[in-house]
Amino acid sequence: MIRLRIRIVGGPRRALALTDTPRRDCPDCHGTGSIEDAFVDEFGEYAGSNWWFCDCQSDWTLPLLPLPRWPRRRPRGGYSDEPPF
Repeated sequence: MIRLRIRIVGGPRRALALTDTPRRDCPDCHGTGSIEDAFVDEFGEYAGSNWWFCDCQSDWTLPLLPLPRWPRRRPRGGYSDEPPF
């Protein structure tokens, strides 16, 4: 069963998108939706992590609406002593 939520996704232009929500009671990922696979090099030092999607969540997103761009603010140049008419 798909559990949808609305999320803001980045990219060339930010947009609202529908995404899947991970199961909270998942025994594999404990509700985070992904599993970290940390690995070490031959000297025993941390060499990075791989993240795998859990089976309780799919990695698809469906963009809905692009968010509006805010107009750039122009400097007003200070206050004036002129009446407003």
